[in-house]
Amino acid sequence: MRECCNACVTNKVTCPVTDCRMWMDYKEDLNCTLIAVEKHGKMTLREVAKRMGVSFVRIKQIQDKAERSLGRRNRELL
Repeated sequence: MRECCNACVTNKVTCPVTDCRMWMDYKEDLNCTLIAVEKHGKMTLREVAKRMGVSFVRIKQIQDKAERSLGRRNRELL
């Protein structure tokens, strides 16, 4: 976990660094995706959508695109 995450957890404050790529507007997880993953482990697509403030369908679209991309890379390596 990054130093800023550790500081937020230690001080029990939400992350003030809104330009961080790990920042999300979800105070229950101190506004940090790394803290959310550390705290909850594997999450459903609906849980991710709730934290990211987008629809379940949008998260599913992102997942599908990532899987297609990973599939192409794996085929290229063979």
